[in-house]
Amino acid sequence: MSDARPIGNQLVRFCAVGVAAFVVDAGVVEALIKLATWNPYLARVVSYLCAASFAWWLNRRYTFGAGQDPMHREWAKYLAVNISGGLVNYAAYAALVASSAGVRAWPWIGVAAGSVAGLLVNFAANKWYVFRRTRG
Repeated sequence: MSDARPIGNQLVRFCAVGVAAFVVDAGVVEALIKLATWNPYLARVVSYLCAASFAWWLNRRYTFGAGQDPMHREWAKYLAVNISGGLVNYAAYAALVASSAGVRAWPWIGVAAGSVAGLLVNFAANKWYVFRRTRG
């Protein structure tokens, strides 16, 4: 997939990948908290890493195509770059868990709010850095 694809198409695909990653994220956090009785903050770190790895693979395959780096380096770059969006994501989640009994009862609400908060930061970082290709 080339960088010539209209940005709107990439944003739609990026959002679709985000929805799929949200399902992974919310499912893992709910399972760890409710079934394994983990602390909700630690559970979210693990669920985020699972979802981010899943999203990297889908974005590489369907949204942007492979970048210039070898896969292992691209994955590491993806995780490192997405830390900014991940921090925005986690901050929104943590603030809601700390301030809302409803979110403590249904942590997926906090996951959703965090996901939306980090969306645009992550899209820009991925499009123009992680999956960037030099013109031939």
